[in-house]
Amino acid sequence: MVSAVFHSPLGASATETGPATSSPGLPGAAAVAAAAAAPASAQPKPARDWRGYGRGLALAVLPPLFGLGLLVLVWSLVSHSSGSSIPGPLETWHQAVELFSDPFYRNGPNDQGVGWNLLASLERVALGFGLAAAVGIPAGFALGRSVLLGRMFNPLISLLRPVSPLAWLPIGLLVFKGADPAAIWTIFICSIWPMIINTAVGVQRVPQDYLNVARVLNLSEWKILTTILLPSVLPYMLTGVRLAVGTAWLVIVAAEMLTGGVGIGFWVWDEWNNLNVKNIIIAIFVIGIVGLLLEAALVKLASAFSYEDVKS
Repeated sequence: MVSAVFHSPLGASATETGPATSSPGLPGAAAVAAAAAAPASAQPKPARDWRGYGRGLALAVLPPLFGLGLLVLVWSLVSHSSGSSIPGPLETWHQAVELFSDPFYRNGPNDQGVGWNLLASLERVALGFGLAAAVGIPAGFALGRSVLLGRMFNPLISLLRPVSPLAWLPIGLLVFKGADPAAIWTIFICSIWPMIINTAVGVQRVPQDYLNVARVLNLSEWKILTTILLPSVLPYMLTGVRLAVGTAWLVIVAAEMLTGGVGIGFWVWDEWNNLNVKNIIIAIFVIGIVGLLLEAALVKLASAFSYEDVKS
């Protein structure tokens, strides 16, 4: 009787848990855990969504191709309607292949390949833009930090910034007595404004709490600049650099048309004097491609230091 009272619950428990154990040698809890873990480890890896990948690739590639196709179609129609005074895409392509088969030839100071002209223009842009960055970025920090300097120079910047780039060229010729320094001066004076304005705006938008903490910690001005201002202002500063590079590349072509010498702008003007329209169209594409590459490089650089996506 006593045996029945004490052993019947154990028997009932064994009956309830018995079907859950797949092996008589394993304890019940371990068998349940093994059975639960087995399906998880046996689950297949999710297959790659090739359809979504293909759709994204098509949306990224097809619209630009359609745009280029539309440009070629309109170009062909204009060429056909103008009586071949404007060369068509096929003729221009054959001329470009011939032109770029030897882009670095030299037949004299005024007869050089398109490669040398392009390098000369990029050199002037680099010098003018570098000088503008060396002056404009520190000036933007100073104007953003000082209310007095901001009120003093904001009217001057608003007055000089809208002036056409070519209006500065005669001043450069008068002061520097040379075509190259005048072109570099024109790039400098037109590229400096975006860097000053964007850097100053970035400094003014630094949260005041950061500067209050710096005062409490008694940080020096150099420490505030390097640890608080520079990381916060960097995205604004790079936006100004990006705008300035576009302006510099735009200005150099027009400046070289007037100053002469070696450069992509002078090459365009020289080809016009020779009535070589094919080379002019090729130069337009070269100028656009170089500008596109400069823009893409700076967008990539700016996106590395920005918390938001930088769009072209």
